[in-house]
Amino acid sequence: MYGWTGRLLRVDLTSSNTIIEEIPPEILRKFLGGRGLGAYLVYTEVPPESDPLGAENILAFCTGAMTGVRVPTGGRSSLSTRSPLTGAIHDSNAGSQFGVRLRWAGYDALVVSGRADSPVWIEITAQGAQIHPADHLWGLEIPAALEKVQKRGAAAVAIGPAGENQVLFSSIADEHGRSYGRGGVGAVMGSKNLKALVAFGQQKPEIADKKVFDFVNYEAGKWIHASPRTSTALPEFGTSVLVNLMNWYGVLPTRNFQKGEFRQAENISGERLKEAFFVRRGACWGCPIGCKRNTRTSRGQGEGPEYETLYALGSSLEIDDLETIIEANYLCNRLGMDTISCGATIACAMELAEHGALETDLQFGRADLLLQTVEDIAFRRGLGAELADGSKRLAARHGMPEVAIQTKGLEFPAYDPRGMQGQGLLYATSNRGACHLRGNMLGPELLGAPKMLDRHAYRGKAGIQIVLQHTDAVIDSLGMCKFVNYAIGDDFFARFISAVTGIHYEEQDLQLAGERIWNLERLYNLRAGFTREDDTLPPRFLNQPLKEGASAGHIVHLQEMLTEYYRFRGWDENGIPAPKKLAALGLTELAAIEKG
Repeated sequence: MYGWTGRLLRVDLTSSNTIIEEIPPEILRKFLGGRGLGAYLVYTEVPPESDPLGAENILAFCTGAMTGVRVPTGGRSSLSTRSPLTGAIHDSNAGSQFGVRLRWAGYDALVVSGRADSPVWIEITAQGAQIHPADHLWGLEIPAALEKVQKRGAAAVAIGPAGENQVLFSSIADEHGRSYGRGGVGAVMGSKNLKALVAFGQQKPEIADKKVFDFVNYEAGKWIHASPRTSTALPEFGTSVLVNLMNWYGVLPTRNFQKGEFRQAENISGERLKEAFFVRRGACWGCPIGCKRNTRTSRGQGEGPEYETLYALGSSLEIDDLETIIEANYLCNRLGMDTISCGATIACAMELAEHGALETDLQFGRADLLLQTVEDIAFRRGLGAELADGSKRLAARHGMPEVAIQTKGLEFPAYDPRGMQGQGLLYATSNRGACHLRGNMLGPELLGAPKMLDRHAYRGKAGIQIVLQHTDAVIDSLGMCKFVNYAIGDDFFARFISAVTGIHYEEQDLQLAGERIWNLERLYNLRAGFTREDDTLPPRFLNQPLKEGASAGHIVHLQEMLTEYYRFRGWDENGIPAPKKLAALGLTELAAIEKG
C-alpha cells in the first residue's frame, strides 16, 4: 500500500494488552486518515453516553497520507476523542514531530483505551508498544518529563500537571510547546494515568508516483513563495501580525467580548513582539512557511505567543503588559493548558466579579494576578479549581450563563463575529464548538483571500462556509496545515494524494470526503444529545451591538444564516442529515448505529 500503511496500533491500559490491527483500505479511501479516520474511530468505538473521562473513551492519534511526507507542511497529525469540556466529538491537530515519527513507525493510527492503575508512559516502535511505569514522571512539567523519556531518533509528547489534575482544557504537547491543544485532550490522557508517549520511527512512506509527486511539489512551492501571506506576513511576524489588523476592523475581542477594540493593542502587537522579544523563527516539520516565534523575556525563553494567545491572555483581559502575557503563555505550555480556554475562562471570572456574582480579586487589567491564576488553575487551587472546569460551568454555577463566551462548551477564538457574519455561522455550526479552524472566514471576510466579501452581509454566506468547512476537514485528514491553503487549494491537494497513494482523486472527490467527515461528526453529536439549540452563540452577539470601533452597530444574524446552512447541507430544519444525504455520502450503514 502506498501513502497509508494500513496499520493501527491499539493499546488497552486496563489490561496492558497491545495489538497491531489492519485498517480496511476502503475506510482510508473514504476518510483519508487524520481527522477523518479519527472521527470514524470515535464514532464506532466511543458510546455517546459514556463518560469522557472514563475508561471507555479513547485517544486516537491519527496520521494522514501526507504526514511525514516531504510536502509543504506535511508534519501534522490529529488526535480524536470525546471532549470532557464539551461532551462533543473532538479532534485536536498538532505540528509536533510525534505524528511524523508515529507514521514512520508504520502506523496510520494509535488508539489508547482503558485506564492504568498507576502512572505509565508508552514506547512505540514498528514492532508494537511497550508500557512503562511513570511514577517518577508524574507531577513534572512537560519539558522536564520529556527530557527523561526523549531518545535519539524518537519524538515524544506528554501532559503536564494540568492534565494530571484533569483540567477540562488541558493539552498534550511536545518539548517546543506544539500542542494537541483544545477540548481537554490532556484531561482524557490524565484520566488514563498516561503521562507520555514516545514514538520511534525511521521508515519514510513510499510514494506511488515519485515523478508526478516531485513536479506537483515544485509547483506548490512556487505558489507558496509567491503568496504575500505565506512568503512575507507569516514568516516575518507569525500569527501575531493579526493584532493590529483585527483591532482596526473592530473585531479584536476586548474585555470578554464587551468591546471589539483595544486601545492598547499596539502594546501587544506582532510588531511590538518582534521589536522587543523576538529571537528567531521556528517551523513545524516539513514547513516552508515558518510562522513560529521563538521569544525571550527577562525570565526565560520559549515559543510563542500566537495571535489567539495575545487575545486570550491580553486584550480579552485588558492586559497590555506583553512580557507578562508571554510568561503566561510559557507557563501554559509547561503546565499543559490551552491558552484560549484558559484566558477566556479568566475573562469570564473577571466579568462575573464585575457584576458582583463572584467574589475574587480578579479584575480586568490586573496583570499582576495573571501568572498566579494560571498556576492555580493547573493545580486546581482555590478559585482555580472552579476555573479549571471552563467558562460554561463557571458562569452557570454563579447564575450568569450569558457571560460565558462559548458554543457547545468550547470558548471563542480571537474574532468578534459581530464584525464577521460568516465567522458567527462558523462558531455556531462547528462540530467541536466555537472554532476558527473549521472553515475560517478570515480570508474572504477580512483578508480578501481568495476574494473579498462584504463582512457584514449574511445572505449567501452559508454556501461559502460549507465549502471551507469541507476543505479544512480534508487538510486535517491529509496531515497538512491550514496556512498552506492561502497559497494552494483543493486542486493541489487532489494531485498530492493521487501521486502519493496511487489512487486517483479529483477536487470533487476531496470535497465529498470532507462532507462525509463533517456529517459523521454531526451524527455523533446528535447521538450525544446535541440539537439545533446548540448551534448558537451567546446572547450578546445576537442582541447587543458593539458600541465602538469599525464594527459598531452590528449583531450576528444567525437564524437567517442557520436556516440557509441547513438547507444547503441537505439537513432538515432541526439540523438532522436527511436519509438521502447520508446515502449519497455512503454513511447509511454507520448512521444505523444510532438506532442500535
